[in-house]
Amino acid sequence: MSSASETGSSSSHPEGGHGHGHGSAGLAALVAGAVGVVFGDIGTSPLYTIKEMFHPHFGLDPTDAATVKGLLSLGFWSLLLVVTLKYVIVIMRADNEGEGGIMALTALAQRSLKKGSRLSYIVGILGIFGAALFFGDGMITPPITVLGAVEGLTVVSSSLANWVVPISLVILVGLFAFQRFGTEKVGKIFGPLMIVWFLVLAGLGIYNIIDNPIVLRALSPYWAIRFFLDHGWHALLILGAVVLTVTGGEALYADMGHFGKKPIRWAWFGFVLPALVLNYFGQGAVLLENPRAVENPFYMAAPDSLQIPLLVLATLAATVASQAVITGAFSVTRQAIQLGYLPRLQIRHTSRDTIGQIYVPSINWMLLAAVIVLVLVFRSSTNLATAYGLSVTGTMLIDTLLLAVVAYTRWPDARKWVLPLCVMFFFIDMAFLIANGAKLFSGIGAWVPLFIGITAFTMMRTWRRGRELLHEAVQNQGIQLETFLDGLMLSPPVRVPGTAIFLTADKGVVPHALMHNLKHNKVLHERNVFLTVDSLKIPYAPKAERLKITTIGDNFYRVVIKFGFMEQPDVPQALMQAADCSEICIDPMETTYFASRETIVASAHRNMPVWRDKLFALMHRNAAPATGFFRIPGNRIVELGTQVQI
Repeated sequence: MSSASETGSSSSHPEGGHGHGHGSAGLAALVAGAVGVVFGDIGTSPLYTIKEMFHPHFGLDPTDAATVKGLLSLGFWSLLLVVTLKYVIVIMRADNEGEGGIMALTALAQRSLKKGSRLSYIVGILGIFGAALFFGDGMITPPITVLGAVEGLTVVSSSLANWVVPISLVILVGLFAFQRFGTEKVGKIFGPLMIVWFLVLAGLGIYNIIDNPIVLRALSPYWAIRFFLDHGWHALLILGAVVLTVTGGEALYADMGHFGKKPIRWAWFGFVLPALVLNYFGQGAVLLENPRAVENPFYMAAPDSLQIPLLVLATLAATVASQAVITGAFSVTRQAIQLGYLPRLQIRHTSRDTIGQIYVPSINWMLLAAVIVLVLVFRSSTNLATAYGLSVTGTMLIDTLLLAVVAYTRWPDARKWVLPLCVMFFFIDMAFLIANGAKLFSGIGAWVPLFIGITAFTMMRTWRRGRELLHEAVQNQGIQLETFLDGLMLSPPVRVPGTAIFLTADKGVVPHALMHNLKHNKVLHERNVFLTVDSLKIPYAPKAERLKITTIGDNFYRVVIKFGFMEQPDVPQALMQAADCSEICIDPMETTYFASRETIVASAHRNMPVWRDKLFALMHRNAAPATGFFRIPGNRIVELGTQVQI
């Protein structure tokens, strides 16, 4: 059994498997890898962003040069303030033992607060909801990027329009089906492919800017301010499309643990940001020259002879962007499981060398089902854009709030300048959130990510609260360990050779599995171990603190094994450390694991509504068995059932 621990070591040197490789790999290789993995989402935004800005429901005139320059200026300054200043410069300082992402940031913020305090509870709620919104983003990003790329067929020939949806579905199904093989091999081509993609983005931008350099005036914030003055409050709604320029910015922070801060910053400043700005301004130059190009300014920015190669490259880049989001969903799922917000799920490691490369089958097929539905319902990137943005801006706002908590509690020197920036970020994020929230009144599209987020949030909160109630019920129904052992030794049962390990989440209560074993088998093993697995709020547990053994007496032992939220728990491997301990020597071939398999019974007189009790019971029943999750050999574990009312 596992329990989430509120504390953790402050060590910044995790145990092997972290996978940074900063010492052996060159900076250039890390920068190339970051370009391939980190920037896929934000790097494919030019496929649909400018087109969406001039969607008819916004009522903007592409023939108005001031409007075109105003939108370009808004996009440029959004990239500078939101992605560059907020994420690349400021928020990447908030690393949790080298790891980033909303779950890591939540754990970091909670480590600075008093356990059980109201603020700690609120921070936890914000983190869970942000992670829930991330799943919504993970469902929308693959279809919108792939559709946006394949829609280039309509530029080549309008007669190919009916093939956009079928081809997109084939690509997406193939992408998700491939996940079970892992990304280790294909990952080697991600970096070079995306480098080519960004070079093409920059080249197309320069090609069109040369013909109409006046577009560069939009670098001045004057045009963004003038846009608001010209359009009034209506300009706020346009931010619902402008936000597409910064979608994927959170990935810079989430993937920090894989590459480190320096390679990501070098890749952004030296390569990705210039390419994006050049391409957006190149599309703007095309619109100033030919307003009818608003139908698809990205593809119409290319010469006719290059449109088919560009279509192929864009489709490959969209696949890479989708891959990055899917991998991120797997990572967030593992972190949520380790922190106690989701039940155990089957997790497969797809690389012998990199611990971060994992595959979660249930999440993969759930995402695929949602993606297929979204493609069939919305059928175009323009329609999907109405659903895009709400989950992203919600996550960005939560990042700002959590950053403020971390800065106030952990950065006494830097908070003097970070907190004022957080205020500015808050107003920017709120403006984007309001603009995307307005989409809720324009159709069902914007409700999709909100529905996904609320559903995921409800499940995560239900699991967390249900585990607390289950723990309380086990404590109330259980017997204190010391009292039980004292009574047991007055009339000791027959001892048999070997070691029995009883998995328990409560260190002070007799495990149900031990009680049932005594009741039915009438024997005790020669050595008996009460094992608790603790999940820390740091990415990797220090090796020196991995295993703690306490002798209780008469060959009874209490063992606590600690894992970080980025680690895959491997109980047998951790117990091998006991071979060097004087307290107990555990021979894997003479060890039997005992676990309780609780059957949850819903009750109307407890702390959750009955429907949430039933939801928790369903999640608990479908949780992966301890055998696979803790890497315990299936022929070495005995599960004994017990019924618990919550």
